[in-house]
Amino acid sequence: MIRLETEPSIDILRQTALLLERENLRLHARLIELSRALAESRGTAAEQLTLQIRQLEEELAQRNRKLFGASSEKRPRTEGEAETTAPADPAKPRTGHGPRQQPALPTLEVTHTLDAPDQMCPKCGGDLQPWDGQFEEAEEIDVVERCFRLVKHRRQKYRCACGSCVETALGPDKLIPGGRYSVDVALAVAVGKYADHLPLERQVRQMARDGLVVDSQTLWDQIFALSRHLEPSYRRLADYVLSSPVIGADETTWRLMQKRGVSRYWVWAITRPDAVWYRILGSRSAKAAQTVLGNYRGIVMADGYGAYGCLQREIAERGNGVTFELAHCWAHLRRKLVEAEPHYAQCKDVVTLVGTLYEIEARARSLGMEAGGGGLLELRQEQSAPIVQAIRNWLNAEGLTALPQSAIGKAIRYAFDLWKGLTKFLGNSAIPLDNNQSERGMRGVALGRKNHYGSRSLRGTEVAAIFYSHIESAKLAGVEPAAYLREAVRRAIARPGAVTLPGDLLGAAINTS
Repeated sequence: MIRLETEPSIDILRQTALLLERENLRLHARLIELSRALAESRGTAAEQLTLQIRQLEEELAQRNRKLFGASSEKRPRTEGEAETTAPADPAKPRTGHGPRQQPALPTLEVTHTLDAPDQMCPKCGGDLQPWDGQFEEAEEIDVVERCFRLVKHRRQKYRCACGSCVETALGPDKLIPGGRYSVDVALAVAVGKYADHLPLERQVRQMARDGLVVDSQTLWDQIFALSRHLEPSYRRLADYVLSSPVIGADETTWRLMQKRGVSRYWVWAITRPDAVWYRILGSRSAKAAQTVLGNYRGIVMADGYGAYGCLQREIAERGNGVTFELAHCWAHLRRKLVEAEPHYAQCKDVVTLVGTLYEIEARARSLGMEAGGGGLLELRQEQSAPIVQAIRNWLNAEGLTALPQSAIGKAIRYAFDLWKGLTKFLGNSAIPLDNNQSERGMRGVALGRKNHYGSRSLRGTEVAAIFYSHIESAKLAGVEPAAYLREAVRRAIARPGAVTLPGDLLGAAINTS
């Protein structure tokens, strides 16, 4: 039996996909034939049967697109249709072939001279003299291989002639008391796993090629020790994200691999523009959402997942009615409309209207309007509000004739169910149009899940959440993740419990030694 998730042969997978497609078409044709026969026996109206067959064809086409189609959400534009993205900035530098500037690389100058026999003029036989200040220059990118070394620290002892006092010089900071591996080794392993998504076993093989013999358990011990020093900063990072008046929330799956089998866990992410905080929990329930959001009472931008609305109602019922507000994502609604467009041409009009909302937001950014500012709010009320009303009118009109279980019917019902949250951005310019920031924040987690499959213990999920939070937040803050982790750990070792967030290092000198 072929297992699609582990089969390495591309040819076998291609043949399997073709067989599955052929079988789907055969079953679909048979289903249409039986549906027609059943309708005739029951005297069902021909129009109703036609609609049902059309719905079946639509569902099959959607499945085929998911199996064999491209994953991009871009759709082909027809002639005359406007772009839905911001116009290109004419001042933006061209990209493509040619040498790239490398301001971050150290520069080493090497002067090449002629060998002694070549320092003679081929015309007259005279001696060639160096031409001061004249060189032909060219750049070359070179690589310095990583190497490991065994450093022996000799701590000098001192004694007094009285024989009652002996002092020993201090040694380097230790990640683990009495440990054999330096802080830099542990940082390299952590960055390799959680920033570059290299499983520990793969790092063990790489290190063996560089001369270091080590096992994956030893590497795990190093990153676990690092995580203990970073835990206070991890807790403070959560407070920092939740202090924002508007946050994004999203969740994705995670594997917990234990002896009794693989359990499905969930990575919860809450984001603000310059930071993201992760928590890995065993469920995707409203109770888990409560664990992540705590007592947050601002605005939560989310997709249509029901746990947030359920938690919102629970808080309102058991308290004084004060709870967080929910805003919903236009990108998710657009996604559903794009899925329906191949079967319902009328969706093109409303997808174009949604694109116009994004054009307005792009124009606001090009004019320097900031989120939360009065200028953006005024622009939305003047230009976005009529577009939103036109979308509502389209939904009302199409909802009268759409089949509830069809793609267009599901998209319309989704919009009606979340309409209050979808329109909340019109009254608050701090609310973004979509939750794409949170979805982008899941990319690192998804790549890690694909490469090292998940965690082997509950402790592993905690360590993963700590490192992903710090590394992804450093990226958002514009700080190099490895340099940030090194500085945060250095401060925590020197002063246990010290808290360092990525934003604390902006404009500050970072110790890279």
